Amino acid sequence: MIEKQNLVHDWIVRFARHILTGVLAVLVHYGLMSLALRVDAAPLIATSIGFIGGAIVRFLTAYFHVFAPSESVKFALPRFLLALAVQWALNALMLSGLMGAGLSVWVAQVATTILLTFVNYLVYRLWVFR
Repeated sequence: MIEKQNLVHDWIVRFARHILTGVLAVLVHYGLMSLALRVDAAPLIATSIGFIGGAIVRFLTAYFHVFAPSESVKFALPRFLLALAVQWALNALMLSGLMGAGLSVWVAQVATTILLTFVNYLVYRLWVFR
């Protein structure tokens, strides 16, 4: 019973860290996106630029502060890049779809970020940083 409680506690603590470090990654993403939009970049280009900056922050914080990977950076990085490619595509598709449904670019981006947060955690925890 104690082992199960420890496992649940570990998932909760690591998810909380994922959220906190994710805020930093999102600030980088949105900051770069905002700068790109100010120089008249198209929304999908702007979000892609921001996504790359946020991804760098996400990898470093996830590897060193959120998860306890049993493998080296050399092992985790290719998996992270593959997961990131899928996340980038989902981010672009969701942003485009939500904007197509009439949402503003920022409302669409925030909704996309929230939806992807849970999926990202599971992918990182169970596959990338195991």
